[in-house]
Amino acid sequence: MFTHVCTACAKRQLIFPSQVTAVAESEQGPVATFTCWCGAEQSAPYGLAPATSRKVVLAA
Repeated sequence: MFTHVCTACAKRQLIFPSQVTAVAESEQGPVATFTCWCGAEQSAPYGLAPATSRKVVLAA
């Protein structure tokens, strides 16, 4: 789930996974295509952070 400002209706809307119609790879990373609440097809980068290794410390 993410927010998006629609280029058709100019409203900031909450986009749910059920609205996503496709995901494609681009030079900037994954891009989601989805249908806005107004019915307009939109696309936006997923903005996923790159995976980083983390040191896990377990308390005894």
